Amino acid sequence: MRHSSVRARRLAAVSVSLAVAAGAVACGPEDNDAKASSGGADAKPAKGGTLTVLNSNPQQDFDPARLYTSGGGNVPSLVFRTLTTRNREDGAEGSKVVPDLATDTGRPSENATVWTYTLKKGLTYEDGSAITSADIKYGIERSFAAELSGGAPYLRDWLIGGADYQGPYKDKKGLESIETPDERTIVFRLNKPEGEFPYLATQTQFAPVPKAKDTGTKYEEHPVSSGPYKVVENENDGERLTLERNTHWSASTDAERKAYPDKIDVRSGLDSSVINQRLSSSQGADAAAVTTDTNLGPAELAKVSGDKELAARVGTGHFGYTNYIAFNPKVKPFDDPKVRQAISYAVDRSSVINAAGGSSLAEAATTYLPNQKSFGYTPYDHFPAGKSGNAAKAKELLKEAGHAKGLTVTLTHSNAKDFETSPEIATAIQDALKKAGITVKLQGLEDNDYSDKIHNARTEPGFFLAHWGADWPSGGPFLAPIFDGRQIVKDGANFNTGFLDDKSVNAEIDAINKLTDLDEAATRWGALDKKIGEQALTVPLFHPVYKRLYGKDVKNIVISDWTGVLDISQVSVK
Repeated sequence: MRHSSVRARRLAAVSVSLAVAAGAVACGPEDNDAKASSGGADAKPAKGGTLTVLNSNPQQDFDPARLYTSGGGNVPSLVFRTLTTRNREDGAEGSKVVPDLATDTGRPSENATVWTYTLKKGLTYEDGSAITSADIKYGIERSFAAELSGGAPYLRDWLIGGADYQGPYKDKKGLESIETPDERTIVFRLNKPEGEFPYLATQTQFAPVPKAKDTGTKYEEHPVSSGPYKVVENENDGERLTLERNTHWSASTDAERKAYPDKIDVRSGLDSSVINQRLSSSQGADAAAVTTDTNLGPAELAKVSGDKELAARVGTGHFGYTNYIAFNPKVKPFDDPKVRQAISYAVDRSSVINAAGGSSLAEAATTYLPNQKSFGYTPYDHFPAGKSGNAAKAKELLKEAGHAKGLTVTLTHSNAKDFETSPEIATAIQDALKKAGITVKLQGLEDNDYSDKIHNARTEPGFFLAHWGADWPSGGPFLAPIFDGRQIVKDGANFNTGFLDDKSVNAEIDAINKLTDLDEAATRWGALDKKIGEQALTVPLFHPVYKRLYGKDVKNIVISDWTGVLDISQVSVK
């Protein structure tokens, strides 16, 4: 889990850097208003036409082994079906895992260390050939090859023998922990209980790949489709991706993807301001356009909000994501819990939210877990600062900690204009802490330097801005990488920034991982979040809210709490 977090954080950062100045995530009540617009629920969706996708970031490495996705991804999910997938519904309903190629979400046995799946009947590739369990096994195995790295690392950690397996190009025997007793059955044997395996089975590594059609690193140019669309053109490593109907895909085996458009034209490498301007103008082909990675910034949102027609074409989302202050308790004075508590009380969340673009783009956070049921959200506020900070309580704690005359500390942040770990947020914290007698010096670093510094156990500063996004909507991939003591990495990317190694916390993580009742697990994750929060190892600041424009001819807007982005498998342009 810890390895995957690098990408989870990076992916969330991609969406948020355009995001909180923008948006990328699940759906709130406002979406219902958006759906009732001229491009929404009043207009019945129909098949046909071309959907244009205008993005900043190219859809690179379009190989199911190399993609790091949540719920199968957005554009990838049009081509690659997986054992399970996300429920394609608005809001909280969209955070559930449902069957895709499989008949169910998996059958656990032997204390959730064995998971068995049965494939649906009649599954075929774009050439009409049958999809078999052996193809899924092979697709997973090739994701272990060094030349196809980049995907989620969980299988390397979870599968028996996964840590040493080198992929099918070097090891022809394959992974013995993946069994295919017949063409429709696949069995996974894990080295520890994992009740959330159905979530993992949504990743593109679980997409079938026919061994005879595998072209190694060139497979991304024309991967064999198991979804409603096939790749007909891939220019400049995903900068221009053209998808057309896979005539051998059958809706009778796929309850999730609507596949209304005849063609999907993905154009990337565009400036975010250009994307929003084109979606705003909605001229020509742009009338049937969406974006999957570019959000409205504060200034753009203000402009859009003043235009009734444009405001009706804004989708709102909430992704499982938290922006926060992190402490390194190995660095003085943050080794003293009272100093950490004092800062927690002193923070002015109202000014932080203003710095993040305002209340339309950020929601105050006092819990580490996002405020969504699937994560196990349990309300708590151990150090109530109110809306504008509690300077008096902070001073009281500082005095108890031996800093009656005040304190000087350094806050490390990124110089990236991402409205989350950037100078605007750091300055808001600096101003609030000054009222409590804490002088904050700001250390701004270029984004790569910032990331390297805060994720290295040897160089991690004592006081810095951080953020986290989950690989799937559960408390597990949110809490474990940050607070499981066994995930502390001394020589590599470390995300347990508070260096917490509490046996009771570690034991509870193991106990929850054994649960296959995901609702019960969520409740336990929430309780664990509340318990860890008492140690003041982080100061939750806000959860981003994402706002995205779509073209005037786009209908059937679905934005789930899993991805928080408009689901292009659902939209119609006719």
